Amino acid sequence: MAKTMIDIDEEALALAAEVLGTTTKKDTVNAALAEIGARRRRELALQELARLAEDGAFDKVLEPGFKDEVRRGKQGGAEWELGKAS
Repeated sequence: MAKTMIDIDEEALALAAEVLGTTTKKDTVNAALAEIGARRRRELALQELARLAEDGAFDKVLEPGFKDEVRRGKQGGAEWELGKAS
Protein backbone atom coordinates (compact mmCIF):
# COMPACT_ATOMS: atom_id res chain seq x y z
CA MET A 1 0.00 0.00 0.00
CA ALA A 2 1.20 3.52 -0.75
CA LYS A 3 1.19 6.32 1.79
CA THR A 4 -0.45 9.47 0.46
CA MET A 5 -0.97 12.74 2.24
CA ILE A 6 -4.27 14.40 1.25
CA ASP A 7 -6.74 16.93 2.59
CA ILE A 8 -10.07 15.27 3.40
CA ASP A 9 -13.46 16.80 4.11
CA GLU A 10 -13.94 15.71 7.74
CA GLU A 11 -17.76 15.84 7.57
CA ALA A 12 -17.82 13.68 4.45
CA LEU A 13 -15.36 11.29 6.05
CA ALA A 14 -17.47 11.02 9.21
CA LEU A 15 -20.61 10.34 7.18
CA ALA A 16 -18.79 7.73 5.08
CA ALA A 17 -17.50 6.05 8.25
CA GLU A 18 -21.02 5.92 9.66
CA VAL A 19 -22.45 4.45 6.46
CA LEU A 20 -19.60 1.98 6.01
CA GLY A 21 -19.32 1.03 9.67
CA THR A 22 -15.62 1.86 9.84
CA THR A 23 -13.76 3.41 12.77
CA THR A 24 -10.49 4.69 11.33
CA LYS A 25 -9.78 7.17 8.55
CA LYS A 26 -7.67 4.59 6.74
CA ASP A 27 -10.40 1.94 6.89
CA THR A 28 -13.03 4.46 5.81
CA VAL A 29 -11.07 5.64 2.78
CA ASN A 30 -10.16 2.08 1.75
CA ALA A 31 -13.76 0.86 2.20
CA ALA A 32 -15.09 3.83 0.22
CA LEU A 33 -12.65 3.16 -2.61
CA ALA A 34 -13.55 -0.53 -2.61
CA GLU A 35 -17.27 0.33 -2.69
CA ILE A 36 -16.79 2.64 -5.67
CA GLY A 37 -14.90 -0.11 -7.50
CA ALA A 38 -17.62 -2.65 -6.70
CA ARG A 39 -20.30 -0.22 -7.87
CA ARG A 40 -18.51 0.23 -11.19
CA ARG A 41 -18.21 -3.54 -11.66
CA ARG A 42 -21.97 -3.88 -10.99
CA GLU A 43 -22.71 -1.11 -13.50
CA LEU A 44 -20.60 -2.84 -16.15
CA ALA A 45 -22.24 -6.20 -15.43
CA LEU A 46 -25.68 -4.63 -15.78
CA GLN A 47 -24.65 -3.05 -19.08
CA GLU A 48 -23.45 -6.45 -20.29
CA LEU A 49 -26.74 -8.09 -19.27
CA ALA A 50 -28.64 -5.38 -21.14
CA ARG A 51 -26.49 -5.97 -24.22
CA LEU A 52 -27.07 -9.72 -24.02
CA ALA A 53 -30.81 -9.14 -23.68
CA GLU A 54 -30.81 -6.88 -26.74
CA ASP A 55 -28.98 -9.62 -28.66
CA GLY A 56 -31.69 -12.13 -27.68
CA ALA A 57 -29.60 -14.19 -25.27
CA PHE A 58 -32.56 -14.65 -22.92
CA ASP A 59 -35.30 -15.19 -25.50
CA LYS A 60 -35.48 -18.95 -24.80
CA VAL A 61 -36.16 -18.24 -21.11
CA LEU A 62 -39.18 -16.13 -22.07
CA GLU A 63 -40.75 -18.83 -24.25
CA PRO A 64 -43.87 -20.52 -22.87
CA GLY A 65 -43.05 -23.87 -21.30
CA PHE A 66 -39.36 -23.16 -20.68
CA LYS A 67 -39.70 -23.48 -16.89
CA ASP A 68 -41.51 -26.79 -17.33
CA GLU A 69 -38.67 -28.05 -19.57
CA VAL A 70 -36.15 -27.13 -16.90
CA ARG A 71 -38.19 -28.80 -14.17
CA ARG A 72 -38.44 -31.98 -16.26
CA GLY A 73 -34.68 -31.92 -16.75
CA LYS A 74 -34.72 -31.16 -20.45
CA GLN A 75 -33.41 -28.00 -22.02
CA GLY A 76 -32.39 -27.48 -25.61
CA GLY A 77 -32.66 -31.20 -26.30
CA ALA A 78 -30.03 -32.06 -23.69
CA GLU A 79 -30.86 -34.14 -20.65
CA TRP A 80 -29.81 -32.58 -17.36
CA GLU A 81 -30.87 -32.24 -13.74
CA LEU A 82 -30.76 -29.06 -11.72
CA GLY A 83 -27.87 -29.09 -9.29
CA LYS A 84 -26.36 -32.33 -10.65
CA ALA A 85 -23.69 -32.86 -13.25
CA SER A 86 -24.50 -35.44 -15.91
